[in-house]
Amino acid sequence: METMEAQATLIAERLRPADRVGVYCHIDADGITGGAIASEALSRADIAHDVSFLKKLDDASVQVIRREAPPVAWFVDFGAGQLHLLEGLDAVITDHHVPTLRDIPVERRRDLVRFAEDEDRVLMLNPHMEGEGSDVVSGAGLAYAVAKALDPKNTDLAAVAIVGAVADVQDQEFRRLHGFNRTILQDGKDAGVVQASIDLRLFGRETRPIHKMLEYSNDPWIPRLSGNEDACISFLLEIGLDLKVEDTWRTWSELDAGEKRRVVSELATHMLSRGSGWKEVERLVGEVYTLVKEPVGSPTRDAKEFGTLINACGRYEAAEIGYRVCRGDRAEALEQALRLLAGHREHLVSSLAWIEQVGLSTLDSVQYFHAQDKIRDTVVGIAAGIALQSSGNRQMPMLAFAYAPDGVKVSARASRELVARGLDLAAIMREVSERFGGEGGGHHGAAGATIPRGCEEEFARAVDALVKLQLSGPNPEATGASDR
Repeated sequence: METMEAQATLIAERLRPADRVGVYCHIDADGITGGAIASEALSRADIAHDVSFLKKLDDASVQVIRREAPPVAWFVDFGAGQLHLLEGLDAVITDHHVPTLRDIPVERRRDLVRFAEDEDRVLMLNPHMEGEGSDVVSGAGLAYAVAKALDPKNTDLAAVAIVGAVADVQDQEFRRLHGFNRTILQDGKDAGVVQASIDLRLFGRETRPIHKMLEYSNDPWIPRLSGNEDACISFLLEIGLDLKVEDTWRTWSELDAGEKRRVVSELATHMLSRGSGWKEVERLVGEVYTLVKEPVGSPTRDAKEFGTLINACGRYEAAEIGYRVCRGDRAEALEQALRLLAGHREHLVSSLAWIEQVGLSTLDSVQYFHAQDKIRDTVVGIAAGIALQSSGNRQMPMLAFAYAPDGVKVSARASRELVARGLDLAAIMREVSERFGGEGGGHHGAAGATIPRGCEEEFARAVDALVKLQLSGPNPEATGASDR
């Protein structure tokens, strides 16, 4: 990806002479980690800057930014889908989302440098401009590329970039990070801040009791164990595993290699004997990432747990706390983040119980639920993803609606299999939301939109029609899908 590295260098050159940089970041874990990387790199380069976190980048927020008039604006984890709003701004973008297609001709997307020079507008670092997809690097990873261009010694920041990538589930499809993320990972290894190993992929390696890891597993879903605490305890006892040491539940990270092999082997046998296919069983194990400078047993040591911690901060209007944790605050900020995470888990449990009680509505090609004010608009996408895995039909995308201060938040989620067949939820969300006076975008398998209240059912039917069209035709591009 030499063109991306060249573009990162151009962006670094734009930033160096700036009197001040305004850093604007999305509120999810990728945006927060990316903002922390950007801020740390600017601080080390003695470049004055401010950091702000936004739920979304829309016309109203851009107008505020114009009034703030930063000499250079740096957009992290958004901006690619809002290029049409940024006319006249001296700005740089590090974003892995699908760019605004009407602004960039297809034949120009592979040449970032020439596009930036010819158009004399914002500089953008985006994998789609090299013909890659959104999952080869995160917004945090792109911010890291710029940080490394500012100073090659910034490779210690690779650890936070890996957290951003894992939080954005970029390791999900292949059970390991790929693309430009591999370069970042190698930098982290060389800097002595990240370790990669093959292990059980389930969430909670450092902090959860082992039976809780199994109980909350949804990728893969483990028959008779997922969602059943008593069954998980019985399963582990039956295979001869000691679950406690001096009345304290053991975590996965405390097991020795032999114990880990025994659990994985027995889990595979359990799943196969209960109808799971090899593809599902394989998802038990993959590459996991450890931040080796962090203390054993801390949620900041495992990249997946770290990402969830930061995500909880952003989803509950406390992105600044997550940012401080990413910048190294392991005292007050970490304590606050842990409290937010506990509240986040409680809200998710009640949200999933509500979905289970109310049930899903089904059209020809999509399933959906409307949470109204029962689920926060910042959390409804997470709930939709879990519901798709646990109780939904994986052969259909999941739509979720929730009331938001500025209308209705729509979240869309789809399985890897549907994306492989050509489904592009980002294109669908963008196209359909514009019909209703809203806006949308995102990734092929996870996207969102904001629309006015009162048009939800009509919106769902319009999405249903486009999903059916995309999945029935040989060419997804025919429906307005973006290139990967």
